[in-house]
Amino acid sequence: MTVWPDLFSVEGTHVSVVPLTMEHHDDLVDAAGDGELHRLWYTMIPAPENVGAEIERRLGLRKAGSMLPFAIIDKASGKAVGMTTYMNIDAANRRVEIGSTWYRQSVQKSPLNTECKLLLLGHAFEKLDCICVEFRTHFLNFQSRRAIERLGAKLDGILRSNAIMANGTVRDTAVYSIIASEWPAVKANLTWQLQKPRS
Repeated sequence: MTVWPDLFSVEGTHVSVVPLTMEHHDDLVDAAGDGELHRLWYTMIPAPENVGAEIERRLGLRKAGSMLPFAIIDKASGKAVGMTTYMNIDAANRRVEIGSTWYRQSVQKSPLNTECKLLLLGHAFEKLDCICVEFRTHFLNFQSRRAIERLGAKLDGILRSNAIMANGTVRDTAVYSIIASEWPAVKANLTWQLQKPRS
């Protein structure tokens, strides 16, 4: 079975996005322990002791053709500081979701996420000829929703009672997307966000 898309790496000024492997395990254990992000009930960030199992889960989904997982490398330190993926891959319709993303707390609100999204969106639209890229998050994860909206993604709608969370609560999922015709403006905006003077 051919798995789409092929493995690839992309690199910017602040970040490299590379295929996830077990070699990233120790960095990601350290990253997962920064800020105890796994305690946020509305996310699915692994606890440090579960990072190995999460890497294995994502690599298994790669073999099945439904996910392409990445490690996010902070170029300043050379260390993996989080994970992201192309997921819910629909090769026939050239659609992917960018999701299952998390960063260690100390790099949040830095340029890393903006540049990572710019690189992954650029590959999706310019190399893979995707017609649409989706983003999904918990309806109550307002930090994530604001970050997705800052990218220029538009809200498609809310999938109510869409998933059962680890703590037994039921998740309403906010679904956003960027379509191919919107990519030039989104790219210009993200590029400006990275280049504009910081006060």
